[in-house]
Amino acid sequence: MRRRVRSSTVVLALFASLVWVTSAGAATRTGAEPVPLDRLFDNTAVSDDARPGEADFDGTGASLSAQDLTAAGWTPGRALTVQGARLTWPHTRAGEPDNVRADGQAVHVRGRGDALAFLVAGTDGGDVSGAGTVSYTNGQVSAYRLTAPDWRTGPLATKAVALPHLNTPDGQLAEKARLYVVTVPIAAGHEVASVRLPSAAGLHVFALSVRADTRGWTGSWAASTSGYPAVGPWTDRTLRLVVHTSVGGPRVRLRFDNTFAAAPVRIGSATVAVQAAGAGAREVPVRLSFRGTAGVEIPAGAQAFSDPLDFDVPVDANLLVSFHLPATVAAAPVHRQALQRSYVSEPGDHTADGSPAAYTSVLTGWPLLTGVDVGGGPGSVVLLGDSITDGDKSTQDANRRWPNVLATRLLGQHVVPHYGVLNQGISANRVIADRYPGDGVSTDTGGVSALHRFDRDVLAQTSARTAVVFQGVNDVRWGATAPEVIDGLREIADRGHERGLRMLAATIAPCEGEALCTAADAERSAVNAWIRNSGVFDGVLDFDAVLRDPGHPARMLPGYDSGDHLHPGDAGLAALAESVDLRLLSAPLGAR
Repeated sequence: MRRRVRSSTVVLALFASLVWVTSAGAATRTGAEPVPLDRLFDNTAVSDDARPGEADFDGTGASLSAQDLTAAGWTPGRALTVQGARLTWPHTRAGEPDNVRADGQAVHVRGRGDALAFLVAGTDGGDVSGAGTVSYTNGQVSAYRLTAPDWRTGPLATKAVALPHLNTPDGQLAEKARLYVVTVPIAAGHEVASVRLPSAAGLHVFALSVRADTRGWTGSWAASTSGYPAVGPWTDRTLRLVVHTSVGGPRVRLRFDNTFAAAPVRIGSATVAVQAAGAGAREVPVRLSFRGTAGVEIPAGAQAFSDPLDFDVPVDANLLVSFHLPATVAAAPVHRQALQRSYVSEPGDHTADGSPAAYTSVLTGWPLLTGVDVGGGPGSVVLLGDSITDGDKSTQDANRRWPNVLATRLLGQHVVPHYGVLNQGISANRVIADRYPGDGVSTDTGGVSALHRFDRDVLAQTSARTAVVFQGVNDVRWGATAPEVIDGLREIADRGHERGLRMLAATIAPCEGEALCTAADAERSAVNAWIRNSGVFDGVLDFDAVLRDPGHPARMLPGYDSGDHLHPGDAGLAALAESVDLRLLSAPLGAR
């Protein structure tokens, strides 16, 4: 059996194979008719701090704090959106049953989409896993496997929310309690009728839903949350972020993420406009709404999509996304290295200002905003990478990252569809180890590992069709072995294939001359040989061959080198994008 990669935290297989079950009887073998999940609640996980004895989540008397949940914005009956799935926290009071111990129960669930989303936690001291089935309205049945991390020891890097305390009969413990959202694939195009839970002692399910697919939308711009640093602090300030589209469309919606947070964040109002110059808009900014209201509160760990807005989004252009923060924000989820100047206003709601006058401070990251989607289009290509994909050493404000150049190439041809291009690069990111631990305020914004962020940053991205993985150099530079990186890349490929994505890999670029990279060249070369020859991915982008000096293959061509021997400059980044065989982005799965 293949050894699974492990980092400082356990890497979880939070995915499942979609396997058709030939007998529909497998979904109803217990004879029970499917019922809503809340009618099956048989365990109490939440207690009031003053009455901890009213709940016993794990059999030892320990429980979640109702006060901590409220502080995080996870209040009874509240709808939460996590990884694109809308889940409802149980509408129960502290001390009442609020979750199901998975034991093969049949749950009534309806909807069409690309995945089932479970809000879960384990109480067995480690990962808890079991197999279940999905029944469809056409009579077909498919199988899935669900893995729940432990509520006390699971990785903080993949949690939906972490709470600061545990309640026990002997008093409150200052120990983090975790809850997780895990998705598993379902049959595309089929309507779900019911779900059979696994039979797995210690696996608790709080909520379950079908994640609606995003057909009708194409991702035009995206950024990964790379950490949760201190900011501002901002009180009664408007942020005006400058983002660059890939594809355009007649409608727009925005995505804001409160990833890694411990408390809710309030957006008072938001607008979108096409940039004229700096913080100035070409026309009066257009107001956005959130479920019909001007603003939205985003609970800890959750996200919010704006309502669809009729707005002509131009291709290959800069947008101004403005949002007002009425309360004090001292730390925020952020994509640190934007390589794009954005702006912070003087006090007040300046979202509707077309003039740049109120925007007196410059911002060099992208807080909270993680996606811009446009109506229509063929779907998106997701680029999962590190600093080279993030654009490190490219010219600021010029949009010369290799994903930008690739997006422009796609727009100018008619061989393959005009896919949106989503840049999910994070500077300093690694395949198998977390730079940011996934919880708390941190100065390190290198992100959680590619393995830990794959579900959020690839699988949950809008209309993702193909993913390109261009990572590994930071792993080998910091001591990971080639077999460890290979195992991580193999797992990423497997998880993408499980969800029907076309998976491409890029070879690691040459970087001799950078101190850490020179020492790791043998490991880099071994990873590249595997990428080229293993056949695990559906196609290979040989970026090593594009950038290397023919007379000294371990080194980057001087004309492509930014000067640090690790990052290409503008010319090198353009060469990467120009080298991509665009047909690889849309060839049938299995084509090599």
